[in-house]
Amino acid sequence: MNKNKLLLWSVVAALAGFIFGFDTVVISGANLPIKELWHTTPLFHGFFIMSMALWGTVIGAMFGGIPTEKYGRKKVLLWIGILFSVSALGSALATNPYAFSFFRFIGGLGIGVSSVAAPTYISEISTAKTRGRLVGMYQFNIVFGILIAFFSNYLLKGFDGNNDWRWMLGVMAIPSLIYTLMVFSIPESPRWLISIKQDFAKAKEVLLLIGADNPDEEMKNIQAANDAIAAGISRSFFSSKYKKVLWLAFFVAFFNQWSGINFILYYAPEILERAGIAAKDSLFNSIAIGGTNLLFTFAGLYLIDRIGRKQLLIIGSLGYIISLASVAYSFYAHAGDVLLMCSLLAFIASHAIGQGAVIWVFISEIFPNNIRAFGQSFGASVHWVFAALITLITPLFLDKDKGIFGDNPWPIFAFFSFMMALQLFWVLTKMPETRGVSLEELEKQLIAE
Repeated sequence: MNKNKLLLWSVVAALAGFIFGFDTVVISGANLPIKELWHTTPLFHGFFIMSMALWGTVIGAMFGGIPTEKYGRKKVLLWIGILFSVSALGSALATNPYAFSFFRFIGGLGIGVSSVAAPTYISEISTAKTRGRLVGMYQFNIVFGILIAFFSNYLLKGFDGNNDWRWMLGVMAIPSLIYTLMVFSIPESPRWLISIKQDFAKAKEVLLLIGADNPDEEMKNIQAANDAIAAGISRSFFSSKYKKVLWLAFFVAFFNQWSGINFILYYAPEILERAGIAAKDSLFNSIAIGGTNLLFTFAGLYLIDRIGRKQLLIIGSLGYIISLASVAYSFYAHAGDVLLMCSLLAFIASHAIGQGAVIWVFISEIFPNNIRAFGQSFGASVHWVFAALITLITPLFLDKDKGIFGDNPWPIFAFFSFMMALQLFWVLTKMPETRGVSLEELEKQLIAE
């Protein structure tokens, strides 16, 4: 196995995650300045300003499996970089909330499609022993992008007065263009070449480049798994044949968002300001959130191929329950900045080592070769639909003057803690372990005859 090339290609594909992460939370620094600039209603602000990128993400995730399956993983990864570049420049130069929303939507499309194409590509070029770590690099890059976005927002606060937010959003064009150029250097997925394109000669070339010990044998195994699926009673994606993997993908994505992770990342500065922390300090403390996220993502990536996906979700669920209950108590009892900040950092650590490390790996490996892109699209769609809904309704609960809970948002965090208790029950009773099992062997285990 040529580990250097495999790692390099995985890193390039995973860089889509960096832009994904940067774009996801860079809006947190622009949230309050834009609210003051355009004076929109809480519902308008939640839908058009804060969650419009997420609705683009939903569309991108829903339909991203189609071009990924038809045109290949590489071409789609290339177009993702173009979408990110256009979005960054357009959002920074927008002169009204409608133009701003349009370009945020374009960036959201890129995020949605990247959450389909990048994990799919990496899972298909990696081995059973390295798949968790390599696909997990996509999540690592998301987290790294989040940290850099928080840091960038902090540095740019006060840089250009009322136009700070434009620079915060515009700098994303730099990594977007670099990523786009780097995608030209990676090959197409050998499993896509065999399963969809039927180009065995090209697939063998890629397998040889990767350094497969026996490319002919590996090609036979891939084709045998495809033939077994094709010989089944139904190839309809939503047939009973795939019921188990569909439910697994649905629930891991569903619970990911009902932890409140996107809510906290998007609104971190505002949440901290609600606790009495000044605007500049809240941006600085957001960096602490990003740093904790990065540190514990490292831990998750180290453990995912050692103790497995299921154990990480159990650990993460327990951490979620305790930390979210503590955040709720901090707001309810006005317990002070220190407890709130420590509780938020514990929440981020729980997410990074649990759901953050597991979700994209787990979804990318449970579906068969011939529908993997569609399966990834399904799981990502569920994830982003709930992310968009939560971000849309958040201003209705969080807004200090017009919010449902008024000045104290503690019930939001208590509800998220309850949802994580439900996640723990699901993990213990329904989730299988996929560590160290080849993609073709997983098909035999998870797909109904």
